[in-house]
Amino acid sequence: MIKEEYKFSELTSKIIGLSMKVHSALGNGFQEVIYQRALAFEFTDSGLSFEREKKMPVYYRGRQIGLRRADFLVGGLIAVELKSVTELNDHHLAQAINYLECYALEVGLLINFGAKSLQFKRVGNNNLRQKKQGNPLV
Repeated sequence: MIKEEYKFSELTSKIIGLSMKVHSALGNGFQEVIYQRALAFEFTDSGLSFEREKKMPVYYRGRQIGLRRADFLVGGLIAVELKSVTELNDHHLAQAINYLECYALEVGLLINFGAKSLQFKRVGNNNLRQKKQGNPLV
């Protein structure tokens, strides 16, 4: 469902639709990597531009302290984090938001293939939005 008030709604809707297609075919119960591989085929077949497990540095006080890898970076705009768990929790949501901050992206998707029905959450990077709006507190 495309909601015009959401940034990149058309692209996120397409990603969710392709995820539903994978979940319908495979069901729940596989490891995350199986869904990741299947979704990569769907992205390719649908003509979506994406990078799989793109590495991004993590900084602390101006120093690189590690690397993070989102499952997908789609169109250079949307970080997609996949899970295969019975239920999403706050830790999974925080992880998805951290990817947005590392990649300096506004929008991401957290998609869970582990439940009976596909679960997905649209996440936003509020810190980036505040910076773009010129908030001096950020």
